[in-house]
Parts: sequence; C-alpha cells; structure tokens
Amino acid sequence: MRAPAFWWQPRSSWLANLLRPAGWIYGSIAGRRMRRTGERAALPVICIGNFTAGGAGKTPAALTVAKILDAAGENPAFLSRGYGGTLRGPVQVQPQHEARDVGDEPMLLAARAPAIVSVERPAGARLADEIGATVLIMDDGLQNPSLLKDCALAVVDGATGIGNGLPLPAGPLRAPMKAQWPAVDAVLVVGQGPAGEAIAREADRLGRRVFKGHLAPDRELAGRLRGLRVLAFAGIGRPEKFFETLHACGAIVEEARAFPDHHPYTRGEIEGLRREAEVHGLQAVTTEKDFARLATLNPSETWADLMVLPVRLQLEDESGFRNFVLRKISDRRLRRP
Repeated sequence: MRAPAFWWQPRSSWLANLLRPAGWIYGSIAGRRMRRTGERAALPVICIGNFTAGGAGKTPAALTVAKILDAAGENPAFLSRGYGGTLRGPVQVQPQHEARDVGDEPMLLAARAPAIVSVERPAGARLADEIGATVLIMDDGLQNPSLLKDCALAVVDGATGIGNGLPLPAGPLRAPMKAQWPAVDAVLVVGQGPAGEAIAREADRLGRRVFKGHLAPDRELAGRLRGLRVLAFAGIGRPEKFFETLHACGAIVEEARAFPDHHPYTRGEIEGLRREAEVHGLQAVTTEKDFARLATLNPSETWADLMVLPVRLQLEDESGFRNFVLRKISDRRLRRP
C-alpha cells in the first residue's frame, strides 16, 4: 500500500479524526498482543524494527548490524517474514529463489548473510540455529511478540518521525507509543528533521539509547549521476526519499514515478517506463529493492541499461553503536537461556 499523506502531518487532519475510532480499536488489539510473552530462542536475537508502517531504513540498519557481527567473529543470520513472497517457511533463501517467493528484502539480505523467511518467527529462529548461526537479526518484527528480543532497535525516519502519532488506519503507528516504548532498547534516527529530533528527545527522557545516522548512496555511482537527466522510479515506503537522494547526487530528475511499497511490477509497467526513458533520452534509475522485484521477470527481458543506486547507513557514532549491540549479545550469553 502507499502511505496516505495525512499520516505524516504533525496534526490530525479531518480524515485522521474520522478514522480515530478504527485506530483506537486497532491500537488496542496491537497493544495487547505486544504484551504477550514470546519464546526464547537458542541464540541471541537482535530486532531491527520501527514504530510505523512504511520505510525508515530498517534494511540498511540490518545490513550494518550484520557487518558489525561479522567483524566480531559472529555468524549472523537474518530472519524475515518475507512480505510480498508466497513461501511461509521456514526456508533459507537460495539463489534460485525470486522476490515473488520470499519477498524483496530477504533477497537483498541474503547477499550479505544467510537469510531465513518464516511467517512463524520461532520456527525461523530454530532453523537459524540448525544452520550454524550464532546471532539472529530480525528484519522487522518489533510488534511481533512470538520471539523474545535481546536487543530491540527502532529505526525512525528523521523527516517524518511518527507522523500524526495515531495508530493505523488513522495514522502510521503499528501500535500506540505507550505500548511500543517498553519493547525498545534504543532508537536510531535516520536523516534529519524536527520530527526525528522529537522522538530522540522522548527516547532520551525514557532512558533509551539514541543513535543517529543517514543513508548515503554508493559514491562511484553517485558521481556518475551528477548532471545526468534521469527517469527515477521506486516502490518503497517513501519513494520521495529516493528522489531526494538523486537530487543530492546532482542528478536532474526529469521524471519521478512513485509506486506502492513492495509493488510487484508487471512487464507492461516496465516496458512503459523503458519506452518513456528512451523517447525522452533519460537514464532510468531505481533502488536495490525495486531491482530485486524486477528479477522476477524473464531474464531475457531485463532492462540492460537500467541503473541501480544502492544506499548504505552511515552512523554518527559507529563505535558506540557497535559496543551497544555487542554488549547486548554478551549480556544474553551471561544469562541462562
């Protein structure tokens, strides 16, 4: 789905107020669910989630955590629900899988470390233990109580924060904040903005660690985009973030096409975008997550000159973040399972 604009307004709009009763019901159910006691996995569990529906930078954060764990001598594995895929799992993502099988995010994660898709998170954790993982990184699942988390990190978009602060469908919150704060050990604010600063202050007041960072594009590809006239398209949580990144790279964004998050592209849509780029002499560019979904199409029809721009998380306090994560793992191992 595409997040409605009124979600991100700092004050409740008339439409948000109209949906408040539905939001109250949804929020009450979600809050009660979060209070359930989950299963303790055999290995430490680090959850990378967010307070809201929509993109905030969870996948880049999960990749950063995997890099930290690799450097510390751990064998991390990712665990994902596999949104957008058809497999319920538990299954380890393999080269023959496609985004329509396991979802786009697990396809990206599997290039960095073993990735497991499982609708039932405890079953996925057991598979991770069986394949030799020493730490499990949950990509999303902050509101899912089925697994106990040893470290829960909420990723927040600095530009939008928690929007109007209301639960779905009146706002973007997956559960009321009073239900979510107890489940969070730290907040990672990605990008700048007063909305993100407000969440950082609240986290600090509640005694939660606060980390900050930003998403940076691949330097070499960013240099190639400078001065280039482009047709950009993206089906992610907030496509405008991708378009803003292209502007920051110096690209001239002549056309910008926004699709819903996890959008399953059709051959007709891709052919239409390709023709538009060719007719107007534009370089087409998209995100890694979108490209993972394009691979579902026949390889012979792959868009040969399509440019893919990866982004990576850059932390302001990388050593502090690393120490925080590793200490949480150490604390878990000092306790009995």
